[in-house]
Amino acid sequence: MNDSERRAVAALASVYSMRMLGLFMVLPVFALLGPELVGATPALVGMAIGVYGLSQACLQVPFGAMSDRLGRKRLIYLGLVIFAIGSLVAGSSDHIVGVILGRALQGAGAIASVLMALVSDLTRAEQRTKAMASIGVTIGLSFSLSLILGPLLSEFAGLSGLFYLTAVLALVAMVIVWKLVPDPPAMVTEGEHLPTREMLGQVLRDPRLLRLDFGIFALHLALTALFIQVPVMLSDRLGLAVDDMWWFYLTVMVTSFFAMVPFIILGEKKRRMKAVLCGAVALLVLASMALWQWAVTLTAAWFGLFFFFMAFNLLEASLPSLISKESPAGAKGTAMGVYSTSQFFGAFLGGAAGGAMAGWAGVDGVFGLMVLVLLAWLVVAGTMSPPRYRDRDEFVVELQEYDTGDGASEMNNDRAGVNHGTRC
Repeated sequence: MNDSERRAVAALASVYSMRMLGLFMVLPVFALLGPELVGATPALVGMAIGVYGLSQACLQVPFGAMSDRLGRKRLIYLGLVIFAIGSLVAGSSDHIVGVILGRALQGAGAIASVLMALVSDLTRAEQRTKAMASIGVTIGLSFSLSLILGPLLSEFAGLSGLFYLTAVLALVAMVIVWKLVPDPPAMVTEGEHLPTREMLGQVLRDPRLLRLDFGIFALHLALTALFIQVPVMLSDRLGLAVDDMWWFYLTVMVTSFFAMVPFIILGEKKRRMKAVLCGAVALLVLASMALWQWAVTLTAAWFGLFFFFMAFNLLEASLPSLISKESPAGAKGTAMGVYSTSQFFGAFLGGAAGGAMAGWAGVDGVFGLMVLVLLAWLVVAGTMSPPRYRDRDEFVVELQEYDTGDGASEMNNDRAGVNHGTRC
């Protein structure tokens, strides 16, 4: 990437990071602090944890489409303002319903698709994969950092303080967009960049893509449900104080991140991605069962979470790459939109259903739900054919066969260095 592209990607990655950090900092502590809110029940605590995913899932595509017409940066500002308002609503409320409303508003600032579209606007076609990968790494680091900062900051700032800090991060992100993110070039708006009915139908009828969409749905359902039970388990059953949880999560996340790297290399270099994926899903099942049945000491819980997040990090890094490999060349944007919607809907159901199961059946209900969904994913993944590996010439041929008229024109313009808006 050239200097301009590096600056743009770094600025947009920081915006994405601040937003994700604000959403995730409450995950490791909300199951402990949420019950102190007026009117709190296990089901409502779970709803508060996961409801942001519902509004995210519903509004990703509308925000992306509006950004095509009104401009990327305007929609990013709007989304960050909504996100900040939601954070203030949640922080100022002492009732669980107010926090649920605030979390829903946080998710309603659904600018992930807009940020990705702006990355495409500001980078050349041959550099976009590298740019997307850079942002993906930033998201992973933000998630890990949130698990460390959440317990640390909540000890002296409380739950409200975490939400107020999130509002501040949203304002800082707006300044970064204003000062550091360049304006994108003028976009074509005749409609060729919008997700057409044909593209959406093709994506929704593709069984290979649907298997991957179910995978990210199950992965984030399990993740959100995990944080309904694990903080309570660490605190009540194993006696780990909230202000000591940061080092526990720190050691788990750092070691699990490095442990998954060789398997990424094995899957990509040796073209064994299906075996790696199925193995990671099986590891998720075993880790969830270990946390459910055998986490009677801090050491056992540490190893259970280590293997869970080793598999989680591996799958979180691999699934977008698989979506890219399996998507038709002319409908990658639409495929990623469906994929993101599946991810956020999984997070919502993980919180809502996990909270309901916690109130009804306790730890057995939450982990039973996780294991059941992950076993279903293991069956789905096992029936998937090995991913396709295409060289550049095959990709160009497919793109030419897929596109007609506007699509071919867009491809030629990209070769000439013209940046257009992306399908959202």
